[in-house]
Amino acid sequence: MRIFGKRRFVVLAFSLLVLFWGSSFAVVKVGLEYSPPVLFAGFRCLIGGLAMMLAAFLWGGNPNLRRDLPVFSLLALFNVVLFIGLQTYAIMYLPSGSAAVLVYLQPILVGLLAWPILGETLTAAKVCGLLLGFSGIVAVSAGSISGAALSPTGVVLGAASALSWALGTVYFKKYEARVSTLWAVAVPFLAGGMTLTAFGLFVEPWGRVSWNSPFVASLLYSGLVGISLAWVIWFALVRAGEASRVASYIFVVPLTAVLIGVVFLDEPLGYTLVVGAAFVVCGIYLVNREPQSAKKVGG
Repeated sequence: MRIFGKRRFVVLAFSLLVLFWGSSFAVVKVGLEYSPPVLFAGFRCLIGGLAMMLAAFLWGGNPNLRRDLPVFSLLALFNVVLFIGLQTYAIMYLPSGSAAVLVYLQPILVGLLAWPILGETLTAAKVCGLLLGFSGIVAVSAGSISGAALSPTGVVLGAASALSWALGTVYFKKYEARVSTLWAVAVPFLAGGMTLTAFGLFVEPWGRVSWNSPFVASLLYSGLVGISLAWVIWFALVRAGEASRVASYIFVVPLTAVLIGVVFLDEPLGYTLVVGAAFVVCGIYLVNREPQSAKKVGG
């Protein structure tokens, strides 16, 4: 009964994460119509960081900031300044579906990095599953890719964003015992948000920010939902399982991003959705399948 309840909680958590992050691509793209990219990234990170700081003070216990400052600093660098900053620029240069394809190289990179850094196994089935899942993302986004001339700058930014996120995920998993989930979101996003905002004020004109209803709504949703809620769920899931296996499930996020982009942003979508979704499901299964030797030992 307890196992069933735990599985039901994990399914609910992943469903919410997919919804929150999948919808954020389109929401951020709307917000970028009314603000320069770095300022927008800084604003949403500040909003998310401030909200999580309040939650951390209430329920996160007492952090050891002096001991864990290096951990928080690197999490801010990888998961906020580089990941959010580069991702925002990538979404500006690319259709949201294409940006999702590049950013969600992350599960493959996590699988590769978790092998030498965390000592997680890298079986042939896991490698095939990660590649198959990514193939599904490419397939499902083929409509938005084939009909557009992709910016080389956007491609580089998206891939760099994925690498930053992968490093941040593996680094959190390595030091999870030292920091609470709430503080691991609150401190890095507040510090990273301040850094991005300061840099944005230096390189971008404040007058280009249009404080209208769509911009404010985009800012609040991407900050409170796409950052605060989503990242707490993400770190909680990473803490609970192998980083590479948990990361494989987020292949579903770009499927959601593409669908939302089609519905709300009129972005093109081919017939490849079903094929891509099948690849993703098969890939997730292969990554999370227990080896036969483990089954025999357990049996």
